Amino acid sequence: MPEVMRSIELFPIQAPPGADQSLTSVTTLPLQRITDTHWKLPKGEYKGNYVVDVPIHLECEDGAVFDAQGTKNAMNIRAPGVVFDGCRLVNWGSNLTEMESGIFIERTAKDSKIINNSLYGPGFGIWMDAVRNVRVEHNQVQGYEQLRSADRGNGIHVFATKNCLINANRVWHVRDGIYIEAADDNDLTNNDLHDLRYGIHYMFSHRSRVTGNRTTRTRTGYALMQSRQLTVEGNHSDHDDNYGILLNYLTYSTVRNNHVTAVQSGVGDAEGHIAGAEGKGLFIFNSLFNVISDNSFGNSAMGVHLTAGSEDNHIYNNAFYNNEQQVKYVALRNQEWSHDGVGNFWSDYLGWDRNADGIGDVPYEPNDNVDRLLWTYPQVRLLMHSPGIELLRWVQRAFPVVKYPGVQDSHPLMRPPQLLPAQGVDS
Repeated sequence: MPEVMRSIELFPIQAPPGADQSLTSVTTLPLQRITDTHWKLPKGEYKGNYVVDVPIHLECEDGAVFDAQGTKNAMNIRAPGVVFDGCRLVNWGSNLTEMESGIFIERTAKDSKIINNSLYGPGFGIWMDAVRNVRVEHNQVQGYEQLRSADRGNGIHVFATKNCLINANRVWHVRDGIYIEAADDNDLTNNDLHDLRYGIHYMFSHRSRVTGNRTTRTRTGYALMQSRQLTVEGNHSDHDDNYGILLNYLTYSTVRNNHVTAVQSGVGDAEGHIAGAEGKGLFIFNSLFNVISDNSFGNSAMGVHLTAGSEDNHIYNNAFYNNEQQVKYVALRNQEWSHDGVGNFWSDYLGWDRNADGIGDVPYEPNDNVDRLLWTYPQVRLLMHSPGIELLRWVQRAFPVVKYPGVQDSHPLMRPPQLLPAQGVDS
């Protein structure tokens, strides 16, 4: 411990039961005093497994590197009110069962800040363990690209936290960019997530905000599952595979002003791409009582797929454009996709607007019996634009003897709505 630090009234925090007692306190490092609570670590390589067990601001000089030598966590944050700032952490453990991480934030470390750090390793990047009021901002987390996706940890793993902010981080080559489980009342904002399995993955977490994030080249941009009362607003999904936004048993949530483009179809390879996933901008599975408005879904194989009892959602003022197929609806009830006289924009709508009020005079009905034939026998797609298929569609419209339940937009928009520019990492 630096001599000057011996007189400072900062006492190590007692580790909770079960915590690793073999870690080396950062107070043994050659810290340079800036103030009584602000210390700087000089340039150098510091090998081993460390813990911040005093409530200080620890700032790393450029070139200061923590190397865990392939085992355990590189750094544990144990004391409350810690600021861990500008450090480089590498080569921590890869045992995912043991939750080995670059930075492990323990439950006692409330009110801490993890800022401006750079992490490169095989396990989890930053693990937040049932902690409160922590800010994780402006960090870069890179995994080992040579590992299989399933063998990597998540970039930022959020477990049972509350009132935390995860802002402006860049994450790539890990499993999921940000994974949230049983964590309520958190904010995920302005993160850049690319080359991953899922960009943002929610499980059993409620009353949170997901705003201004960007996902690129993931296998699903935003996987929002088993959660409620989320606000998902102002996000981007660009060139993701399989799904841009996936809602699985999401309830009482708002999905607004998001922009999804160029979702690619799955290819069914060993890395977990899904054979038969049509490249869906929005996939809604068993999700109810949500508001989905002011979004754009375009240039993808499919605009939106709704199935498994996904009902009583308000879907309006969205733009669906240049998708190979706009809608796939599998259910037994009719669904009205407009609200208070405002529908959605569909780039393949062929109706008219005689009174020039911006609302089509003919309802938009994207799926008919021919579509159901194509879903049942995909090989028939080879004939999709043939005279025979067009004749079947004309006969069905002229003689609608049997009409299956489906989606109807009674107030289709003639022009794309004026959507707000999504705020986020590229603003």
